[in-house]
Amino acid sequence: MGYSRADYAGKPVIALLNTWSDINPCHQHFRVRADEIKRGVWQAGGFPVEMPVMSLSENFQKPTTMLYRNFLAMEAEELLRSYPADGAVLMGGCDKTTPALMMGAISMNLPVLFFPAGPMLRGDWRGTTLGSGSDAWKYWAELRAGNLTQAEWLEIENGIARSPGTCMTMGTASTMTGAAEVLGFCLPGASSIPAVDSRAAQMATLAGRRIVDMVWEDLKPSDILSSKSFDNAITTILALGGSTNAVVHLVAMARRAGVDLGLDRFDELSRRIPVLVNLRPSGKYLMEDFCYAGGLPALLNVLGPFLRLECMTVTGKSLGENVAGRSVFNTDVIRTLDEPFSPPGGLVILRGNLAPDGAVMKPVAADPRLLRHAGPAVVFDNYEDMAARIDSPDLDVTADSVLVLRNAGPRGGPGMPEWGQLPIPRKLLEKGVRDMVRISDARMSGTSYGACILHVAPESFVGGPLGLLEEGDIVELDVGARRLDMRVPEAELSTRRAAWRAPNGIYPRGYGRLFSEHIRQANEGCDFDFLEGTALVPEPEIH
Repeated sequence: MGYSRADYAGKPVIALLNTWSDINPCHQHFRVRADEIKRGVWQAGGFPVEMPVMSLSENFQKPTTMLYRNFLAMEAEELLRSYPADGAVLMGGCDKTTPALMMGAISMNLPVLFFPAGPMLRGDWRGTTLGSGSDAWKYWAELRAGNLTQAEWLEIENGIARSPGTCMTMGTASTMTGAAEVLGFCLPGASSIPAVDSRAAQMATLAGRRIVDMVWEDLKPSDILSSKSFDNAITTILALGGSTNAVVHLVAMARRAGVDLGLDRFDELSRRIPVLVNLRPSGKYLMEDFCYAGGLPALLNVLGPFLRLECMTVTGKSLGENVAGRSVFNTDVIRTLDEPFSPPGGLVILRGNLAPDGAVMKPVAADPRLLRHAGPAVVFDNYEDMAARIDSPDLDVTADSVLVLRNAGPRGGPGMPEWGQLPIPRKLLEKGVRDMVRISDARMSGTSYGACILHVAPESFVGGPLGLLEEGDIVELDVGARRLDMRVPEAELSTRRAAWRAPNGIYPRGYGRLFSEHIRQANEGCDFDFLEGTALVPEPEIH
């Protein structure tokens, strides 16, 4: 390899788990950032070793990156266990890479520091600022309604993603990198800096230097994570108007850390925490604006009364020490507690006879008139059924109907794809309808919006009540009461349950079969049953 003993002997070996890939635009710049992290490791007296891991490109991987989140978590854990690494820098950002790397590192429990990819620059089209994902859905609806030409749509495509980096809306990527920072795994402010900003290069070198010190200090995930730190993460996500996907990921991460975190805790905190950040898809601005307004440290200072600021972080200091003195520079982007962007309840947990184990909704991104609604169900048995019929002129649907997609959950998808923002039927788009109540056991992109009820548990594929719903049944939503019900007598449901038959499995062999046999439900975090918990794995022998 060309190294002399003096290069590495007696020095901490630092693994750089790099999720760079030619097919992941979110991480296109990670080759350069890896060199900048290595520079910091060398400066601090460490020995850096870059190790590629699965990339999980949200844009391209089929059927969904969520199918492979646990695969990357396993890879990260086993790589750190089987190679001679004393600590690691986790290089991620695109939606599932952050929770996956964190899950693996939590289970391995070596000193680790997370380095986020950072959001891309703002999009632009004919003088209009575009946000990735959110404006794709918006203008796609206008294209389907006949209000945009194909040429205009191609112009939007060419202007919506102007640099490397993750979605610059408050989608799942920025939600989860923000959560990683609040949990204590990033250097202060790292998650807010745009991917191509030179401050990100400086942050990379600082990360490389700090991880070497963390090894000498033996500062591990188990020293940082607690129920208090997870409460901090949930509180911050609520204030950010963050992605519904955070619920699944934080539950999975908490279980790896031995923290008992259930859906009800999200709803308890949601009743107290207002939305403070005015970002798309719920608001107006984008991540670049958030950075310039002071970024996550400034928001945390505003949120201080709701946070456990004594929690430890990778800096060796408390969360409160990390953000002390950070100011807000644009109060329209980061609001105050006295004048929030939206009142408490930006993300809620619903229960009822349609979702006995819970469902997730983001009311702040929905049409307010739909937060209490009852209407007849239009049921699609799977995505292909929905795609074939959604734009049919013969579809029996009105603006008051409730669109339902089933067999799209953890096992039914498989992998719980982001299909939950069901498209509005074309004949309703042409009449000006832009939001409807939509229900599924799928997820949706954090960049999406609308009255979408997601993560219905248990999923229909394993016999959940969503699989018993029939066309025309009245579905009732009451966000204030946190209820999601179907108006079907229990006796009738019992008859339907007795007649229900489990669908055939999807994968006969390989990883897909492993996934199907061991995946948990959405309310349990969608981890594999054999990966949960804190049981110690023996150190591999070396002979």
